[in-house]
Amino acid sequence: MKKVGEIREIWRYPVKGMAGESLQAGRLGAQGLHGDRIWAVRDNARQEIQSCKFRPALLQCSARMNGGLPAAVDITFPDGSVMGGSDPRSHARVSALIGHASTIEALRPAADAAFYRRYKADDHTWMSELRATFAREADEPLPGILDNFPSAAAEFVVLRGSFFLVTQFHLLTTGSLAWMQSINPAADWQTRRFRPNVLIDTGSSQGLVEQAWIGQQIVMGDAATVACVDTTPRCGAITRTQAGLPADKTMLRTVVKHGDQNFGVYGEPVIGGDIRVGDAVYVNQPA
Repeated sequence: MKKVGEIREIWRYPVKGMAGESLQAGRLGAQGLHGDRIWAVRDNARQEIQSCKFRPALLQCSARMNGGLPAAVDITFPDGSVMGGSDPRSHARVSALIGHASTIEALRPAADAAFYRRYKADDHTWMSELRATFAREADEPLPGILDNFPSAAAEFVVLRGSFFLVTQFHLLTTGSLAWMQSINPAADWQTRRFRPNVLIDTGSSQGLVEQAWIGQQIVMGDAATVACVDTTPRCGAITRTQAGLPADKTMLRTVVKHGDQNFGVYGEPVIGGDIRVGDAVYVNQPA
């Protein structure tokens, strides 16, 4: 194994689509980081789980765990008030913020297929809505996956039994952030724009460092292992307003042009374990 850096930041997002919480340590399991995406906002009319792709105002809220599993979650609203996620007032506040009557729901078993199903008013509008979330300019390409959309993703808005869209883990490096900052120095390339679970400090290495790890595994701390399975195509969510972060469309233009639309890497947990800020990160070299 080759050491490639150290964990600088750990993040989890207890409510899908909302800003999350920074941690000093976390537990990686088969379903990702303990407490990550265990609640979601569900549109009452569409009967569909929502994300910050479709409801970007969710990013103006932040969520943090309050106790262990079965988890309680506290939500901080844009005015600074804090309420429990199961409090009926929270449902009302979220509904008013995003402009659609909604409830905050906990995970259900994968067997409850209807809970995870994608809303389809007809056979084509849903794809038009999805394409629009990528917020591309007229001369910019859309991610190739939209031309060959997986059948499971066409039927379900998330991975059944989870609130994850593609995989249960997402990572980013300081090398990528520094490189994008050098290209577009006027933008604020803060980690939380991009919602990774870990930010890996790669020292002086710059460029899209983590993309070289696709097809390999990273090992963090003593044993926690994640397979790097694909790059992360970016949508309009990275441009949206968050607490302390203004809207900025230039970042997406930069990623589309200089990152071939991608920024960060999707990961699948292989071996569970505890991870901590400061832990060494290694990459398994190909045989």
